[in-house]
Amino acid sequence: MNQGGAAPVFTARAEVDGDHLRVVVSGEVDMATAETMLRTALREPTRRLTLDLRAVTFFDSAAVHAVLQLAERLPGALTVLPSRQVRRVLDISGLGDQDWLDRA
Repeated sequence: MNQGGAAPVFTARAEVDGDHLRVVVSGEVDMATAETMLRTALREPTRRLTLDLRAVTFFDSAAVHAVLQLAERLPGALTVLPSRQVRRVLDISGLGDQDWLDRA
């Protein structure tokens, strides 16, 4: 329940454009929400998936695991657009040089 007009802690929404699925995630991706992010990304069959994490404010090991599952299930078809926090976690995890991670 959203009381006092506070922004939701987590959202994940899917946008389909032909064979391209864009999943826009905001807020905190952690043990409680990573599975929802993963299920949202796998809900629609797709040839290309963009995981837009630019509005993510917290990203833990469960979130990293979910992204790795997507990379494994969609080899060559995944692009991750990270926030500064997400990029930092992926760099610390040794994943900063993955081909699915957008460098921009």
